[in-house]
Amino acid sequence: MNFPILRYTSLLMNSITTLDDLWMGRPRSIAVGLLESDGHHAIVDPGPGSTLDTLHQQLRARGLGVGDLDAMLLTHIHLDHAGATGALVRENPRLAVYVHKNGAPHVIDPSKLLASAERLWPNELQRLFGEALPVPAENLRILEGGENLKLGSRKVEVVYTPGHASHHVSYFDKTEGVAFVGDTAGVHIEGNSFVMPATPPPDIDLGIWDTSFAAILERKPTRLFLTHFGYSDNPSEHILLFRERLHRWAALTAEILRRAASDSAAMDSFMSATYAEISEHLPAGEAEHYAFSAGLNLSFLGLARYLRKRATAAS
Repeated sequence: MNFPILRYTSLLMNSITTLDDLWMGRPRSIAVGLLESDGHHAIVDPGPGSTLDTLHQQLRARGLGVGDLDAMLLTHIHLDHAGATGALVRENPRLAVYVHKNGAPHVIDPSKLLASAERLWPNELQRLFGEALPVPAENLRILEGGENLKLGSRKVEVVYTPGHASHHVSYFDKTEGVAFVGDTAGVHIEGNSFVMPATPPPDIDLGIWDTSFAAILERKPTRLFLTHFGYSDNPSEHILLFRERLHRWAALTAEILRRAASDSAAMDSFMSATYAEISEHLPAGEAEHYAFSAGLNLSFLGLARYLRKRATAAS
């Protein structure tokens, strides 16, 4: 009679679980990946400091606490992905934190990261993201891409995937074929087919982003795991659709910038056009949720900055 319980426990010990951070009280906005393997517990992108209580609750529901975690794998250091890292390390000082070398200095000292974020979310930073504490350098495991990690019996390949951010990596679980791609493959809320860009400033680059798409597809993952939100089950079709919309939105932004009378007018035109497109594919509630999760206004700012930098370089 005990056999089913023993078998269930064994399966749980070698599993990938989606934890919902319930960011700003919204389900399906920020997903945390929990990787369990032979007693080793790791999470991919813990989310912002404002969701720490929810993360604790999600772990407790699975019989775990922060003290049971062995590693945190950061795809990149944006606050909605990694803001809670320092608080979790303070709670569990033995946590190993995997992060790209370009992001590591801002994990050790987040002051510049926070100053940049404050410009994007004036007077909203604490409410949205909570506290971002520094991480001691000795907890960091510095990545460049090309590393192979062993997490319990689980083997994970690290691939450098810039484009959304210069410090972005993706993690490829070789056992189950899951690619944890952070924001490299955009926003796709599990249960929908629609995929859209998230292109915040300061350092998006569509040219090198294309090389990251190729790096993901070369590894032939069976599923993508997106922080916003959950699984996408057809990686090649997903990336094809995402790349097309990413480049089309960049072209749209360029056209709007050429004819708009001001930056605020350009923002309004971009928001109106892209939201109308989203609404063609999704019901009203889901369209609004996508726009919130992606930070639609920030996507305009990032694309505009990218295009202006290119124009300046060309001249």
